[in-house]
Amino acid sequence: TAFANWVRLWNERGYAAIAMDTCGCVPKGTYGNWDRHGDGGPPGWGGWGQTDWPREDQWTYHAVADAILAHSLLRSLPEVDADRIGLTGISWGGYLTSILAGVDPRFKFAAPVYGCGFTNEHGFAGSVAGLGKERGDRWMRWWDPSSYLGNASMPILWVTGSNDFAYTMNALQKSYRLPKSPRTLCLRLRMPHGHGPAGEGPKEIQVFADSLLKGGDPLPRITGQGRENNQVWATYESKVAVTKAELNCTKDTGKWQDRKWEAAPAQLDGKGKVTATLPENISVCYINLFDERDCVVSTEHEEVALQK
Repeated sequence: TAFANWVRLWNERGYAAIAMDTCGCVPKGTYGNWDRHGDGGPPGWGGWGQTDWPREDQWTYHAVADAILAHSLLRSLPEVDADRIGLTGISWGGYLTSILAGVDPRFKFAAPVYGCGFTNEHGFAGSVAGLGKERGDRWMRWWDPSSYLGNASMPILWVTGSNDFAYTMNALQKSYRLPKSPRTLCLRLRMPHGHGPAGEGPKEIQVFADSLLKGGDPLPRITGQGRENNQVWATYESKVAVTKAELNCTKDTGKWQDRKWEAAPAQLDGKGKVTATLPENISVCYINLFDERDCVVSTEHEEVALQK
């Protein structure tokens, strides 16, 4: 059901906030068995069993429409600055955020946590495949964020972990490359998946919001990255001090969820550049920068093939 504690969290940060139950329930009953509202729309998540229903009756349609209406409601309130409203969501809420970024240009930023597009290539690929080709193709065309992200025009912060069980790094990368607007990545090693502190706690989300809506100092910005043989580098700009950098790498292949990652120190030159040397037999790598607030920004991950 709707996350009242999440609303309070953003109220404490100085924001008006709204959350809604996108699955048609009310906060009566128990988790996973909430009472349903008579006019609450179809149950979630994914709407896998609804693919033969009229499009306007399916879960994703209702969930996205709910969020757009909630946005309009916020904008109508006299105490709310309609030009300073952003959007964030966790897990399936991150999936919905990824769609909304491409269909409601009024938002000043979007911050999907975990969720992304290319559902047929991440942890829910089996759910799409289980629909069969015709229904699966239709679900992807109608309800996958990849159909909408290319229209996104606002800055987007992508927050997730290296081993997320659902929204894997390959699908994430394809997703964040679709919008033409500025993007920031926050990809922590083994970030746990969940609501509460796991998904709500990353301070990067508030810093990102404050920078765009309140004039706060922004997160560091990656301005370039590259690799020459076993030497990787990135350049960055930052209004606050970057105090540490790490090279994150794995030797594993196969399922993204099961890969073992290691972090090694990377070298900051004090002039906006970080460098690192890849160990042998690395399959994937990326760099994380940590600023004095302990906020993380990440380069894109790169799949590499090095000789021993």
